[in-house]
Amino acid sequence: MTQNGNLKRRVRARAAKTGESYTAALQHIRQPPDEPAIRSIRMAVAQTSLFNDPRDISAFHASGTEMRRLMRDAHKAGARLLHFPEGTTCWPHKRIMSEIGPREIGPSDWTRFEWGALREELEVTRRLANELKLWTVFGSVHQLTSPHRPHNSLYVVSDRGELVTRYDERLLSNTKISFMYSPGRIPVTFEVDGFRFGCAIGMEAHYPEIFIEYEKLNVDCVLFSTAGDSPSNAPAFAAEVLGHAASNIYWVSYSTLAPQSTAVPSGIAAPDGQWAAQCPKNGMPAIAVADIKIDPENLARPWRRRVRTDLYTPHQVNGDPRSDGKNLF
Repeated sequence: MTQNGNLKRRVRARAAKTGESYTAALQHIRQPPDEPAIRSIRMAVAQTSLFNDPRDISAFHASGTEMRRLMRDAHKAGARLLHFPEGTTCWPHKRIMSEIGPREIGPSDWTRFEWGALREELEVTRRLANELKLWTVFGSVHQLTSPHRPHNSLYVVSDRGELVTRYDERLLSNTKISFMYSPGRIPVTFEVDGFRFGCAIGMEAHYPEIFIEYEKLNVDCVLFSTAGDSPSNAPAFAAEVLGHAASNIYWVSYSTLAPQSTAVPSGIAAPDGQWAAQCPKNGMPAIAVADIKIDPENLARPWRRRVRTDLYTPHQVNGDPRSDGKNLF
């Protein structure tokens, strides 16, 4: 009992000092002395070709073939997880989908979407993930029962070829929410080899609250997939990704379609706000690989959590400097 009580006191003391949860502090203290404190996992990020006509069955097959080629490249590079962009399988063009288009944008006619071809490609991709033992995260439209619009989603397929979860875009553009998709409602996390990942998609890089929410959920990396609209939009997304990584002290993977890469290619941002790896800037499908590392001794993230609480309240001095002329300078 005494030994158990001492352990609990050590865990509580560490949790109070670092801001970690009780479970995280316990895991750190129980870590064997010869086990390295820094954990790592190798992941890959992809940029893929643009396929935007969901009526074209041959395009679905081409996108699936390209995905699986990049999956084999990631496997050869030793990656445990491969992250693809929004609309990897198909990014339906709003004018092609518009029932009053293409000159005008209106409600999408989802009967134009070749759902059978999509399901066929997803099944082949799922089997390859199992064969390669590669976690695979990719963007796809997710069909709902009529009359509901589909979701714009990220599918998470495990290294056993199982669809373990799905993230649906929550903060949609005006066109998406007005004419195309149903919004999602919840954040989604999953774990690979002890690393926790969060998911974001579309234009959600514009919203810091999405990334702050994932920090509170204790993720090690956020997978942000986008398709962009034109290469001119890519620098803003990339700047925001680097900022989210630095301000939240976690990794962010930025995956976009290959045409965007002429401005900013897909890449993996480190917690210091720098690119750890980037794909070629040539408009071609490719992958980039980085070893994501987590150092539990780094106290920057726990400290920022404490700062966001009432840490400073006991140290604040009463009074409003605007009403105290003697203390303005």
